[in-house]
Order: sequence, then C-alpha cells, then structure tokens
Amino acid sequence: MLSPTPAGYNSSGLSPNLSPGSGSGSGVRKMVVSAEMCCFCFDVLYCHLYGYQPPRTPRFTNEPYPLFVTWKIGRDKRLRGCIGTFSAMNLHSGLREYTLTSALKDSRFPPMTRDELARLFCSVSLLTNFEDVGDYLDWEVGVHGIRIEFFNEKGSKRTATYLPEVAKEQGWDHIQTIDSLLRKGGYKAPITNDFRKTIKLTRYRSEKMTMAYAEYIAHRQHHHYQNGVGHPLPPYNHYS
Repeated sequence: MLSPTPAGYNSSGLSPNLSPGSGSGSGVRKMVVSAEMCCFCFDVLYCHLYGYQPPRTPRFTNEPYPLFVTWKIGRDKRLRGCIGTFSAMNLHSGLREYTLTSALKDSRFPPMTRDELARLFCSVSLLTNFEDVGDYLDWEVGVHGIRIEFFNEKGSKRTATYLPEVAKEQGWDHIQTIDSLLRKGGYKAPITNDFRKTIKLTRYRSEKMTMAYAEYIAHRQHHHYQNGVGHPLPPYNHYS
C-alpha cells in the first residue's frame, strides 16, 4: 500500500457549482461522486473540531475507490490541505480518514482550526481509469492526473502525483508539469531529457465534486432530519 500522498496544488473553479470539475471521466456513465460526499467530509471535520460524536454512516455508496480530499480556503481559494491514497478504500471509512488527514496532518500546513471552517471549500476526488504508459509524455493536460515513480540522486525510489486539474490551472505544458512533479517529489539534481525518460508514469482520471461551507450549511439545513446527522447544525453566528 502506498503511503498517503499530498496532491500538490489541487484546486478547482468553484462555488457556487456543486458540479464535477474538469478532468472528470466520460459523461456517459453515471457519476459516483456526489455533493453528499462533500457534506460528509464537512460533517466529519466539524464534529472533530467541536468535539461531537462522529457523524453517522452516510447513505451514499460504500464501494472502494482510490480517493483524495482537498481543502481550500478564502476567496482566492488557496490550498489548505490535500492528501489521499491510490489504494482503493471503502468510501465511508476512506473519506472519514482522509478528511481529517488532509485537514490536520498535511505537513505543508498547520492543523486546521474552528475559525477557518466558514471560509473552506471541500473537494472529493475519486480516481479511475489507471493506465501505465511507456512514454512520459503520453497523457493529456486537463484530462489525466499523473503519478510518477523515479529514483532520486541517492538511488531511493520516490513517487509524486498531480490530480487532473493541476497542470491546466497552472498553465503548464507536459515538460513543466513533469519537472514540477520531480521537484515536488524531492529530486534536486538538474533535470535532463534522458532522466525524464527513466520515469515510470501512470495516468488516471478523476470524478470530482466541490462544495463551499455556505453550500454545506444550506444543504444540511434542507436535509438535516432525513439524513440523520448526528450533531446539531452549526450555530448561525459561526458561519454568518
């Protein structure tokens, strides 16, 4: 099993949307990701920060998927935490775990606090369609996420990933994305084309849903009793 993987500058064009972001799978089949998954992540984080009992089991599917949970904050939607796993996890336990891991244990940021809740955006990404490719350029910007494996200067194997939306949002081409990912993975030597050719690259797609805290509150007020939320709704003065 791979260790938890911070996903870099994972971001989205956001609220109010409640719609899958770019890089989603084909629109033919029904999307698995849902707004309720983002609500559940907010529930988990809210209950943890306020000391409530964890939320009850959600009603959405519990099928196993590789997944990432991303937190952004403020009007400029700065990255606040993003960690996930490439090992398929049942969604109920996987989202519960990585909600808190990404909010509290992303080494790039301090643990999240209560006073940040009202400015948060939550994204859930479910990863699909993994393909190992022989050419490190064999992927499409804005469509595929990429995961690379390489050996650093000391001969240690390292891995790093960017979700499908990252390269497009940053305005990067293939080479810029690969080089940024190598640096993110800790490679410090000069990057040559010969070295790039030694990279093992896996491309994948994702289904993504994003929700702002205000949308979460509105959604929970509407569905509070039907969905069996196991904690009081946040007080008005908390998010107004």
